[in-house]
Amino acid sequence: MYLTFAWRYFKAKKSTNAINIIAWVTTGVIAFSTLCQVLVLNVFNGFESLVKSLYANFYSDIKVVAPVGKTIFLTNEQLSQIAAMQGVTGLSRNIEEKALLQNDAQQTVVYLKGVDSNYFRVSGLPSKMYRGNFDVGNTSHPLLVLGVGIESAMNVSADQNIYPLTVFLPKKTGFEGGNPLSSLSEGNAYLSGSFAIQQEFDNKYVITNIEFMRQQMNYRDDEYTSLEVQLAKGMNAETFARALRQVLGDKYKVQTKYEQNTSLYQSMRMEKWFIYAVLTLILIIAAFNIIGALTMLVLEKKKDISVLLAMGADKHIIRKIFLSEGLLLAAGGAVIGIILATLISMLQMKYHFIKLYGSSFLIDYFPVKMEASDLLLVTVTAFIIAFVASWFPAQKAASQHFDLKTT
Repeated sequence: MYLTFAWRYFKAKKSTNAINIIAWVTTGVIAFSTLCQVLVLNVFNGFESLVKSLYANFYSDIKVVAPVGKTIFLTNEQLSQIAAMQGVTGLSRNIEEKALLQNDAQQTVVYLKGVDSNYFRVSGLPSKMYRGNFDVGNTSHPLLVLGVGIESAMNVSADQNIYPLTVFLPKKTGFEGGNPLSSLSEGNAYLSGSFAIQQEFDNKYVITNIEFMRQQMNYRDDEYTSLEVQLAKGMNAETFARALRQVLGDKYKVQTKYEQNTSLYQSMRMEKWFIYAVLTLILIIAAFNIIGALTMLVLEKKKDISVLLAMGADKHIIRKIFLSEGLLLAAGGAVIGIILATLISMLQMKYHFIKLYGSSFLIDYFPVKMEASDLLLVTVTAFIIAFVASWFPAQKAASQHFDLKTT
């Protein structure tokens, strides 16, 4: 019964024009707040998805590193055992170390990553070439694949440079005879290409042949800094990581893609909740209109309340009527806001009409990704705020005593 009264009050024209105006303003403000919440969360999801896809091009599903120190030792039997595990589609052994690159007077410190021939199975980097080809050469003829930021810093063109770069790497044996230079190995390597993924990688990494790294740093044949593992689609990384930890034991640290970038993913989560909290404050401010609209409606419907009380309705029914009225105002605004936000998001996904201005971005439009959980979160938030805002005028209506003779 109370829903019937609430619906009649919602759609009926009020005797006082100000109540109609406040009611429509309330619905409009809630619609606008909901629209903003959904749109901003969709854009944030789009950027989050873009960043994750960029990082996924560099990081493998699973990475095995040393819990202490830099290097791990893996026998052929261990590698075969890992390769035979369910869900494994590729393995790649790596040796990574800081190095100094020199091109005449140009010098820069980079992270030099030596990879084997299976690297393309665990990384999307070979498909992100900017110039030239992805080719790391061999032990006797190593080649370098530079990030585009390093390519620019070294003042070279990876697909046209005819002279090799000089590579300085620290030896595993350290200083010899008190001479600091004896701790460094020096080698030459030509360029094969450059890649472009994301500035963090483009300005930091150079890829080369693992055997060249091993020779320069005096590593053993079974010594590596990491092992990267690619999993089949649908394979749960956490489940596989637990199984791999049981196989390898405590001498190895097994990391999922999330654990390799814990700070990145945590910061993105925190940023999303911060944005949600700020937009929720706007919705809370909008809820004050609900209080005003319902308070004026209570004053207008004093006669109706008196009639209901005279007919035997209790205070709970009166309270529910005005609570439902407030929820209807919120529902109308929330539905309008969500529909508009969904429509705008779908158009943006298809036509990219809202542009990003600036030459440093990988894309020239705002990325958008819709998630059902966000729509549910925004809807529930709107109803909770509306319920709290409606409670006070509803409670006032239920607690007041109106005399039918004077109303």
